[in-house]
Amino acid sequence: MKEQLQKDFDNTIKNLSLSQKDIQVKKFYLDNFINRGFPNRREEDWKFSDLNQIIKKNIGELSFYSEYTSTNKIDTSVFVDGLEHNKIVFINGRIEKIDFDYEKKDQIEIVDQSESINELNINNSLSDLNNAFTNKSFKILVKKGYKLSKPLIIYHTTNSKIWSKNINLRLNFELAEDSSLRVIDLFNDTSEKNFLNIFYDFELKENAILKNYKVDKSENRNIKYLFNNIDQNKNSISETFIFSSGSNFFKSEINCNLKGEYSSAYVNGIFSLKDDKHHEIRTIINHLTENTISYQLIKSVLEDSSKAVYQGKIFVNSKAQKTDGYQLSNAILLHKDSEFNAKPELEIYADDVKCSHGSASGSLNEDSIFYLMSRGLNYHQSRELLINGFLLDVVEKITDSEIKNLIKNMIGIKE
Repeated sequence: MKEQLQKDFDNTIKNLSLSQKDIQVKKFYLDNFINRGFPNRREEDWKFSDLNQIIKKNIGELSFYSEYTSTNKIDTSVFVDGLEHNKIVFINGRIEKIDFDYEKKDQIEIVDQSESINELNINNSLSDLNNAFTNKSFKILVKKGYKLSKPLIIYHTTNSKIWSKNINLRLNFELAEDSSLRVIDLFNDTSEKNFLNIFYDFELKENAILKNYKVDKSENRNIKYLFNNIDQNKNSISETFIFSSGSNFFKSEINCNLKGEYSSAYVNGIFSLKDDKHHEIRTIINHLTENTISYQLIKSVLEDSSKAVYQGKIFVNSKAQKTDGYQLSNAILLHKDSEFNAKPELEIYADDVKCSHGSASGSLNEDSIFYLMSRGLNYHQSRELLINGFLLDVVEKITDSEIKNLIKNMIGIKE
């Protein structure tokens, strides 16, 4: 792998206008990744999901995508109908379109950061890989007091041009004071056996509001890793929703730093898995000052030999008095071979806090099914009704009614 890494890295560098200093920085991260490799079970954060073995089993030998010079044709059929929205379109990891046509042009600034290294201070070999190979990188700045009138949909698409490739991409967002942004990450793959490594960095200034919805529904055999770093200042709010069902392997990490008083973070997620799919959500909510709130609710419905993992940590700094932190994960196992692993954590160094966590898993309640069948439903209808009600609780946590209805239609949840 080392020789392939070096070859593909050299090709990537040729396509970028970087200073010698920035090339050395990228080389530093490449060497870090070579030394550490893909995460495995020896790392606590990956104890349930050995990415090194997952890649070997499902992909084999990877090469590292560097063909960013030629454009890709945009397939408009993947665009969401019935919702006016702004667009960022990634195809095979290359940004093909950035469109904020519904917004005031002087209220959004798009900064090309491709010729500089925007480092995330994360002790993570996949971050090293991303830093080494990211091609185009942009920062989206929403200016003070501006609330986007339409949501932004980020289309992550891949096609049959790529096979056994690693793709790295990154976007950075800054929400100035009193601004707001709604973002939907929508994944649509027609490629197979690729590894997508995606990093987002969000900075929320005072009173800023971020609502981010991630939907991985289309069936594919790809491997995806998403990392979201969210830094929040006073009175800011972040809301993250994850629907995870389509990819062969999918891991979404959220590292949220509540730095400002009265800031709050909400994370809600759904796993709906079958076959041998293996998905994970890992969250770290860092309460770093007083009067902050976090709420996390993750629910799973698992069939066949599928596997879901939720690792959630609430950290409360000694300065973070009057913290309110809540975390709950529930799973329904529909087959004897399905598996759910939960690792809830509380690390608290303050006295005046209210924090709780819990996790439960089990099969569908046969008494409830019998009751519904006694009212005229067949077994399949009864089961689907119970599953729908179980998952609806999570979807109802979405605070934007327009996007809530869109996501209900996308994932087939009924009221």
